[in-house]
Amino acid sequence: MEALHDLAKDLTLESTATLSNGKKMPVLGLGVWKMADGKETEDAIGWALEVGYRHIDTAKLYANEASVGRAVEVSGIPRELLFVTTKLWPTGFLNPEKAFNESLKRLGLDYIDLYLIHWPVPMMPKSVWQALEKVYEAGLVRAIGVSNYSENDIESLFDYAKVAPMVNQIEFNPKNYDPKLLEYCRSKNIVVEAYSPLGQGDLLQHRVILQIAAEYKKTPAQILIRYCLQHGTVPLPKSSNKERIKGNAEVFDFTLADIDMERLDVLS
Repeated sequence: MEALHDLAKDLTLESTATLSNGKKMPVLGLGVWKMADGKETEDAIGWALEVGYRHIDTAKLYANEASVGRAVEVSGIPRELLFVTTKLWPTGFLNPEKAFNESLKRLGLDYIDLYLIHWPVPMMPKSVWQALEKVYEAGLVRAIGVSNYSENDIESLFDYAKVAPMVNQIEFNPKNYDPKLLEYCRSKNIVVEAYSPLGQGDLLQHRVILQIAAEYKKTPAQILIRYCLQHGTVPLPKSSNKERIKGNAEVFDFTLADIDMERLDVLS
């Protein structure tokens, strides 16, 4: 069996995960949940892009899509080098195409790299996923997927989907470690993105994580992000602090031993 650390041993900040349709997604992204529209979001993205991030994750619910678009525009980085994700909130299920086009307009982009159904809703109309398939086939989005979906939620989607979801974005950290869902997604060629890789901040003070961080001479945040990478997920740490954004990207010069990954796994 492949050691866990082998899943991430050769990664760099420039590395990408390959989605089922061949689209490349950078292995580390910046999440902008709870960032205020305007200066906070734009500054955070600007600092991240300066460091070398090329992956930004937002959502209609976050109410900062316009700021993401402005930050991308002023960066001067060619659009094809950036990966921008946004999401469909259930309030848009009645007219998902309209909701998509409104997000696209707020972002001010010609296309979106990844569009996700933000939350599973029981008995979701088939037309919701079919609308995502339609904008995907039209080339307005390069990849489609889901967020917060369980194995059963995904199986229900497979009952009628013509295009399989390429990504499942879930909360993933040592307190939310679900090996069964992780393995299921891997078996279906669905890339798992890890939101809240640092927990809600509580994990940064956890005794075991502080101990491991001291042993590796790394910050607790770096240990947690590396943990996600070594489980083959794409972490999306959120920060609007310039130094922490930089530090969160400095996770490619060390490897957690399997015994330390196991110490973290059992925190769930």
